[in-house]
Amino acid sequence: MDAVKENLRHLAVEGQITQEELQWAHQSISRIIDSVSLVIKGKLEAIKLVVIGIMCKGHVLIEDSPGVGKTTLAKTLAKVVGGTFKRIQFTSDLLPSDIIGLSVYRQKEGDFVFSKGPIFANIVLADEINRANPRTQSALLEAMNEGQVTCDGKTYKLEEPFMVLATQNPHDYYGTYPLPESELDRFLLRIQMGYPDAEVEREVIRSGGMEEALENLSEVVTLSDIIRLIEITEKVRFDSVLLDYLMEIVKESREERSLSLGISPRGAIHMFKTAKAMALLDGRPYALPDDIQSIVLPVLSHRIIPSGSYMGAPAERRRIAQQVIKEILERVVVPV
Repeated sequence: MDAVKENLRHLAVEGQITQEELQWAHQSISRIIDSVSLVIKGKLEAIKLVVIGIMCKGHVLIEDSPGVGKTTLAKTLAKVVGGTFKRIQFTSDLLPSDIIGLSVYRQKEGDFVFSKGPIFANIVLADEINRANPRTQSALLEAMNEGQVTCDGKTYKLEEPFMVLATQNPHDYYGTYPLPESELDRFLLRIQMGYPDAEVEREVIRSGGMEEALENLSEVVTLSDIIRLIEITEKVRFDSVLLDYLMEIVKESREERSLSLGISPRGAIHMFKTAKAMALLDGRPYALPDDIQSIVLPVLSHRIIPSGSYMGAPAERRRIAQQVIKEILERVVVPV
């Protein structure tokens, strides 16, 4: 626990955000959210969380039913930030080389050349990720954690910004491979979109779907703007009292009897980073306890594991995990 705290204290050494930087960042975030909302209607919270994901150089797991706009959300985000987009349909026969690429022999030149796979994009949609076998799923881990891939002993860096948006259907388990805890822990956030409100759905049906709105969408920020936004996010002030509050939540999760696995050090760091992003999204150069409380469920619910009789279907495990997190938040004293 002390080692984790010292690591976070090191990360908490921020620079000073100028008023110009704060105003620019808030305006840029608002433009992204407003533009995505033109296509993905009535899902402001999901959009905000995905934008927080890219601000924190993180990856997002979208767990929801088919047809609610998961793929369109990924396409829309890539378009408004001016990034490249690739979609990988995960199936039982998908191979690691289908993701990262492979070395191809050129007979005329008498050598091998690396042919890049679809992982080489700014926004990568890993569609129905749990339909691929564990060996193929693991091909994503190096890319997600290190921003690089290795093929035939050679390492290839991925272009920044880089973000994986993975989807899975929480209701269809036939022919699927549950994501192991080590892979789930790589995801900054796990979110759900849910069905749209009746009026929003009526509007989408009348307009013929989301494709036309997506087609008419234009770039509102550049990739260099995203990189600058990431740098400003890292400078958001995170006071030591707030860090103590975060660490107390971590400690409570590891001592909670109803959990067999508490919050990992990576989970603590992700909670720290997303709270900063939430503050910047709200137009503040400093984080508050409210920022941690508002982000804690999507950051932590896929990292902790209920123990004993609480084990069950993934949807039930998620429900129990969220309930335990809420109980922990109620127990931990909020700094004034």
